[in-house]
Amino acid sequence: MILFENREDAFEQLTNQMPLRQMKKEGWIVLAISEGGVYFSKKIAKLIDARHDYLFTEKITAPNNKECVIAMISETQEIVINDRLIDSFDITYDYVYGEAKRKYEEKILTYLYKYRKGEMIKSLKDKNVLLVDEGADTGMTLMASLKTALALNVAKVAVALPIVAESIAQELEKIVDGVYFAHEVKNYIDLYAYYKELPKFNALSMTEEQTIAENNT
Repeated sequence: MILFENREDAFEQLTNQMPLRQMKKEGWIVLAISEGGVYFSKKIAKLIDARHDYLFTEKITAPNNKECVIAMISETQEIVINDRLIDSFDITYDYVYGEAKRKYEEKILTYLYKYRKGEMIKSLKDKNVLLVDEGADTGMTLMASLKTALALNVAKVAVALPIVAESIAQELEKIVDGVYFAHEVKNYIDLYAYYKELPKFNALSMTEEQTIAENNT
């Protein structure tokens, strides 16, 4: 089921659903929460003259299945765990927290030193924050990012993404101040299934000036 020609088409469809003028007046901060999300977040930030940054998260996968995400950890060490999967695979919480510590030290701290000279994300206290991703099926990245934003005492938090699973959209609507998407699908397959053309987008392989630090000085 092709819904988008390419990322530019997805961006146009998404922003048509967003109150851009209002967000510009209210001074929102735009945060990408994935590499694919950077394409959309930077363009949205430019449209509304917003500060742009990247909120780092890392996946924690099952011991014997690296494709199965059982938890997420963010750069502020907020952790979101899928308790259903933990119980189903008989995985201990000691394993989850041990892996979270390892991923934080080996991955997230590396990103922080590479892209922000070791600094944590700038203060979000009493700010309006828009979290941007390229899609959401399980919602784990979104939930970890939301937990982080709320822990940082934001004033408002909203989510924008071109495509989202119906079940995730319903959950988001209960806990955020706004959910903006171009398409909501009942049986989410794979992001690539919805694009006619979707080349790999590796934002973190670019230079700091091209990605994270832009509009953040």
